[in-house]
Amino acid sequence: MINMKPEDLQQWRKKSGYSQQELAAISGVVNVCISRWENGARELPSFLHFALSCMEKKDSEFKQRGINEERG
Repeated sequence: MINMKPEDLQQWRKKSGYSQQELAAISGVVNVCISRWENGARELPSFLHFALSCMEKKDSEFKQRGINEERG
């Protein structure tokens, strides 16, 4: 199992081009959840690394097909 740290989540989000609001909407949580995860006020869910990996795969598949998906 891979444990993410708050700074890992923030780096992933920024590298992937998501705002906190966009990531929250896609993840099904409220904005403040992402903020609290990133600043360490709340423990990151154990499944988060898997969920982000799935999002990366989905984005990659859209890019390969030349499909632009609007976020948010």
